[in-house]
Amino acid sequence: MSEPSFGATGGPGTTKKKSTVRHTRAVQRDRGKRPTVGPPAAEVEAYLAALVQPAVYAQVAAYQALGLRHRVLTLPVMVAFVLSLLWRHLGSVGEAVRVLHQEGVLWSPPLTVSPQAVNQRLRVLPPSLFQGILDAVLPVVHTRWEARTDAGVRPLPPVLARTRRHFPSILAVDGSTLDVLLRKVGLLRREDVSAVSATPAVLAGRMAALLDVAVGLPRRVWYEADSTAHDQRFWERILDALEPGTVLLFDLGFLHHALFDRLTDAGTALLTRLKTTATYRVERILAWGPETYDQLIWLGSGATQCRHPMRLVGVRHAGVWRRYLTNVLDPAVLPATDVAALYACRWGCEDAFNTVKRLLGLAYFYVGATNAVQTQLWATWLLYTVLVDLTDAVAATLHRPATTISLEMVYRGLYHFTQAVHRRLAVATDPITYLATNAHWLGLLKRPRARPHAQPRHLTAAPDP
Repeated sequence: MSEPSFGATGGPGTTKKKSTVRHTRAVQRDRGKRPTVGPPAAEVEAYLAALVQPAVYAQVAAYQALGLRHRVLTLPVMVAFVLSLLWRHLGSVGEAVRVLHQEGVLWSPPLTVSPQAVNQRLRVLPPSLFQGILDAVLPVVHTRWEARTDAGVRPLPPVLARTRRHFPSILAVDGSTLDVLLRKVGLLRREDVSAVSATPAVLAGRMAALLDVAVGLPRRVWYEADSTAHDQRFWERILDALEPGTVLLFDLGFLHHALFDRLTDAGTALLTRLKTTATYRVERILAWGPETYDQLIWLGSGATQCRHPMRLVGVRHAGVWRRYLTNVLDPAVLPATDVAALYACRWGCEDAFNTVKRLLGLAYFYVGATNAVQTQLWATWLLYTVLVDLTDAVAATLHRPATTISLEMVYRGLYHFTQAVHRRLAVATDPITYLATNAHWLGLLKRPRARPHAQPRHLTAAPDP
């Protein structure tokens, strides 16, 4: 009985990925020229404030412990300012200052400050304060998600529901490089213009996120100022954040055979892909068929061989064999078809990165200083958390899995809710009710993918493998 052949990707004929620098510059120009839009409805701001404001005031003690002076731009004012700057996609800090002077932002009343003062504040304000606010809000939103799940008002996708019977947490980890910084601001300012033009584009750093794929929320977000940092650099922080009974999904960039035994010893299940160049020895064949096969293997050889056996699952999809590696050895706990479907859920990390970068504006950095970059990073993930909670509430109202509701269209639908409030329509009393009632014409329900071969959706959506 021979093993199916597997084609390797890449090679001499592989096309190099195009640079995103030109796209980033286009985003920067568009943001700078965009006219200022009106504020969201008071109901939307109240929803945002109800989740974030308690964590902000709880962080004031940390603000005082750092020895920061009391001034006009206090921590609550700066959090309201940065969140409004990002949520409303204001063109610049200067424009946001004018908005603050004229109408106030979120819970902050109108204030008269200079753009220079705000820029300087963003450069020196410790970003750990914003990170602390995010860390305080995440458990609250997780609790709200669990309450909707326990009440049965919002079902889970079948593969996640089956997996959660054995594993309480299903996490995925991935990394992403941040976009190019504007050279004319912050630490990148130069006196010699010719030297600036000769300097290569400077990236803002790299981030990694440990995402709960069932909830769609991050458990942890990490930042590295070095944009060339490899995904392997985050492993120790990842291991510290894991709890026994967790399933961890990761791609080839995180492959590290020496850590597989550590994960197994810690009671953490792993699920990843297998490199085409990997060395292994088949211990036993559990199942073999024309579309799937299941084997127990010993990964590595000699001194590099893993101490614990692994399970190799092959699934044929669209004429291509895909090989998956896991330390869950019992097929009754994790069937072969669920292995492929569960790994496909790792794409939630890519969707989250796309949302924070392109929808919420993390592709554009207002200030180039390291502190300001990190502050914007944590604030953007904070807004993402609020958006996920709002989307999950809409899904619960519609009695649909949250994965069938578009985060982007929920965000865009808030504009129409604001307009309905201004027009005093009777239906516009609550953003969740309004979005759920008008879900079809607002485009909140995701359409089927145009390319069904992109991922094994027939396995992901199957009620029973």
